[in-house]
Order: sequence, then C-alpha cells, then structure tokens
Amino acid sequence: MTNPTISIHWFRRDLRWHDNTALWNAVQGAQPVLPLFIFDTDILNQLPDADDRRLRFIYRQLQRLQQDLHQRGSSLLVKYGKPIEVWKELVQTYNIANVYTNRDYEPYAQQRDREIYDFLQTKDIPFKGSKDHVIFEKNEILTGNNTPYTVFTPYSRRWNALFEQHKPQIAGNALQTDNFYATPPLPMPTLESMGFKDNAGEVFPPATVTDHLLQHYAETRNYPAIDGTSGLSVHFRFGTISIREMALKAAQLSPAWLNELIWRDFYQMILWHFPHVVTRAFKPAYDAIPWRTNEADFDRWRNGATGYPIVDAGMRQLSQTGFMHNRVRMITASFLTKHLLIDWRMGEAWFAQKLLDFELASNNGGWQWAASTGCDAAPYFRIFNPEAQTQKFDPQYRYIKQWVPEFGTPHYPKPIVDHQFARQRALETFKQALKAE
Repeated sequence: MTNPTISIHWFRRDLRWHDNTALWNAVQGAQPVLPLFIFDTDILNQLPDADDRRLRFIYRQLQRLQQDLHQRGSSLLVKYGKPIEVWKELVQTYNIANVYTNRDYEPYAQQRDREIYDFLQTKDIPFKGSKDHVIFEKNEILTGNNTPYTVFTPYSRRWNALFEQHKPQIAGNALQTDNFYATPPLPMPTLESMGFKDNAGEVFPPATVTDHLLQHYAETRNYPAIDGTSGLSVHFRFGTISIREMALKAAQLSPAWLNELIWRDFYQMILWHFPHVVTRAFKPAYDAIPWRTNEADFDRWRNGATGYPIVDAGMRQLSQTGFMHNRVRMITASFLTKHLLIDWRMGEAWFAQKLLDFELASNNGGWQWAASTGCDAAPYFRIFNPEAQTQKFDPQYRYIKQWVPEFGTPHYPKPIVDHQFARQRALETFKQALKAE
C-alpha cells in the first residue's frame, strides 16, 4: 500500500490557524496538509534551565492546536530532535509533495532552513517560504540608495508610507477548510520526556488587548505600576496572534502602539541585514569599549540588589514572572552598561534566559540601544538617571514597593555605585575608547 501524497506545513513561530500565510497557502493546495512542529534539540540543548516558561507556553499552544485538529479527524505531528534528522525520517514515512513554512530572519534559523531546503531539493520537494511575522521584510524597505536603513526615524517614515499604500491582506482561518490530512491522533512527547518541567496551573498573558487600552496607550505605556501596555509581546514572539491584524488595529486606534510594532520590524531587518550584531556592536568602533568584568556587581544587578530601587524592582519582576515593563527594561539595561560599565552582551544573555517574550532581534536591538553601541542616532552620553526615572514614572513608589518590599527599611542595601561618579566614569571610558579608534 502506497502512502498518500500530502503537503506539510512546518509550524515554528506562527502557532495559530487564522491569518497564517504559509498555512493558508498550504491548505489552498491540491494535497491534504499535515501540520508539523519540531522541538529542535539544537535549540533546546542550549537552554540553561529545565524550568523554562517559554517551552510551557509553546506546549500549551500546541495542545490547543492538537485539540482543534482532533475534532476535525486530523492531527498535529510533533517531533523532538535535530530538524535535518527529523526531515530525513519524514521523507521515508510520507510521500511529500510540498513543504510550507514562514520565514525566520535569525542567523540560526537561516542556516537551519538552508540545510533543509538543500536536502529537500535532492528529493525534488519544493520548500516554500512565506513572509508572516513581520509587515515588511528583507529589501522591501530601503533608502533611496538601495541600502538598508540604519536609523529608526527615517525607516519608520518609509514604513508608514508603504503601509498606507499597501495595507496588509488578512488570510482566512485554515481550520475552516477541510484540507487537513485525515489521520488518527498522533502522540506528542511530554515536556518531562524532553527534560523540562511542566506546570499545569501556570497562567500566561491573554492574547487580546482592549480598544480602550490602545486608545490610551500613549499616556499609560511608561508607568510600570499600571497595566498600560498591551501584554502581547509573547504572542507576537510565538505567532499566536497576527501581526497584520494588530498593525491594522493600531493604525486605527494608537499611532504610539503602531510605532512599537514598527520598532519590531526594524530590529528584525537590522538582524537580517547585519547578522554581526548577534555577537558584536552594530557600530564597530564601540567594540573598543573596555567593559568591566566584575562578577560581584553583575550578580547584584541580576539579583535586584543594587540599592537603586527602580532597577532592583525590574530585575526581581523579571526573575519571578519572566516579564519586565519596557520602560524598566531600558532603565535596567542602561544601569548595567553605563553605571556599572558591564558588557551589554552579559545583560542581553540574562534577559534571553529569563524573558518569556525573549526574541533575539528585539532583545539585541534594545540592549545595543541602551549601551549606545547599536543603530541609534543618539550618542553615548545618554545615561538614564534612575532617581529621575523613578520620580517621572513611579513617583509614589507603587511599582517599587510591589517588588522591593524592604525598600525604605534598614534591610535595603546601599547603592552599589554613586550616580554622578558612575556617569562621569562612563562618559570618560566611552570618550577615551572612541578617541583611540
């Protein structure tokens, strides 16, 4: 008996049925579609902690997708292993006509997809990529000289102009078609079998945002003590909501929130055009900064014990919840890189380990912005004053008291460094390093 001919949609960072470009293309094809997800050991084996919220978030979403498919007499195929090995096994098991997937712009993803593409070519199986988790990709936004934008403001002007001219099209809900491969339920590996902890009662941010919040986003977004941000970053990260639908909504309700979505596209394209940013400064001259490697200072920052309450509140919120308010991300990153003169890559790696919404392009872009090593027009002498930031954005210490209950008591530590001294040291260090260049 010969295996039926099928197409495969490979889920990665697009874990939804509605407005999923590659999946929609797949179900429009002639062959029934088998959806696939691979728990990639090349990624999982690098994770430092078995207690990983992100894996649990992904797993919950896969369970929902699986339940939806079971109700329609189909199943999600979930594999665990090296992607190339999984694909070698799949071509032995199924008669595959096409493979559909959405593009990813990270260097590892590019390398992985090239390897799979080359392998499938030897089997005459087309590997069809689609744009899905950004509005504009690759060379769709270039300067008049056909070069990538490296400063946000002119990029955003061009982005907005193109968005007005070419409003994104929303694809349908693939689940409402009947073009899925009919198969009995396929088993999913458990988190424990892959070496990770489960936590059935864990609560994740909802995948919705109210019109009211977006309409007031510009006024509320900078105050960490109130729920003034969308809370959707983890859903954008794993594609559990559509960036196109949200951008269209933002364009109607909140130019300020749309601007944040443009930053997201911008950093994705910086990463794609300039992959060296993963390990080095965007501006090569800034690789000359002689960062301090003070483990004790780094530990105090990481543990929320710097004696600067707004910094400590943010770091504790991160460790306890996997989330940190965006304003506080900027303050804590500036503090590490400017006040303590510790390499931005150390802070970036800590955020990468702890953030539920960790996304390489945005995390890297944010850290390089804070350290003044990135593609930002502002020079190195932007140094946040934690006290001034507190007075402006948490004047009643509501956020601070929530996360630093010992604030204002003798148990709270003295500041790790004097602000004026640290500011002067940072200015001198940057100035000398860049002069030497």
